Amino acid sequence: MRMTKWSKLPAAMLALTLFGTACSSDGGEETTNGDETPDSGGQDAGAGTLAAVLARGTLNCGVSGQLPGFSAPDANGVMTGFDADFCRAVAAAVLGDAEAVDFRELTAQERFTALQSGEIDVLIRNTTATSTRDGVEGATFQPTIFYDGQGFMVLEGSDIQTLADLEGTTICVLSGTTTELNLTSVLQGLGISFTPAPFADNNQLVPAYETGQCDAMTTDKSGLAGLKSASDVGHRILAETISKEPLGPATRDGDSEWDQVVSWVIFGTFQAEEFGITSANLDSFLDSDNPEIQRFLGLTTEDGTIYDSGLGFPADWAQNVISQVGNYGEIYERHVGANTALGLNREGSLNALWTEGGLHYPWPFR
Repeated sequence: MRMTKWSKLPAAMLALTLFGTACSSDGGEETTNGDETPDSGGQDAGAGTLAAVLARGTLNCGVSGQLPGFSAPDANGVMTGFDADFCRAVAAAVLGDAEAVDFRELTAQERFTALQSGEIDVLIRNTTATSTRDGVEGATFQPTIFYDGQGFMVLEGSDIQTLADLEGTTICVLSGTTTELNLTSVLQGLGISFTPAPFADNNQLVPAYETGQCDAMTTDKSGLAGLKSASDVGHRILAETISKEPLGPATRDGDSEWDQVVSWVIFGTFQAEEFGITSANLDSFLDSDNPEIQRFLGLTTEDGTIYDSGLGFPADWAQNVISQVGNYGEIYERHVGANTALGLNREGSLNALWTEGGLHYPWPFR
């Protein structure tokens, strides 16, 4: 399997190849598995992002590339992390190859321009869904993959213990983010005066904070945990959480076909975990007589039919996602869970499945 590629945002906009209008089959119908290849979801070549990705053979996925645990290159230059693996999950579902991803490192200020212009097919970059972004940035947000909230981090020896202690301080923050807006609105609302120190990316912000140019830094708490885990300097994350930050993929407005693809891949990772299907035990489910599991995994039933959702997927797309990337719990625990450097315990958190008191709830596969 080839090494996953990652690169800086190219200067020229990717030219998307347009095809004819997609022909879709009736959703939820079964197709006979005879000598012919089963219908791969009722899609013709189709117009838009799905057709472009299939023609290109790779997925262009926008990530941060600077956030340990979520997306950052390892020692071999391979992009790793929670967000990076959701890029791989989409590639596995659509192309059958989780490594067919071209990762594009994007700053917070670049990300929506890259999405709007077609430089990337999907943005999976610890990005918060908000009404303004949904309405103004030409982005359509897909199901949340990580529920978070904004917090503050200080150096280990700092006297700052609570939000009130931020009075009169300088606070490092990424520009062009909801973090910057929350910082101003929340602290002003509490009557806490401060000086913001905005930076374009973490490669600039973190050194400034660690060398004392700022008294504190602020971003999503998962991001703080990631940066703390990769630092040689001691840090402390304050207890307070000042916002709601539903983080998830974003696609371009006006391409409902592609929206459906990305959203159902996410639901697929939730559903696999709910069924108890993992990358390690997938084979044991391939002879299941449970109709729900048969539909989900694209298995041939006793009457010779294969479930066709009409979404444009190969019948075995969920098998590819699970075998090559894993279910939601596997992705979470591999990169950000309790036994990782980030140490984010999922038990009892919003990021648990709905069956465990969390908010991750897959829509029905039927």
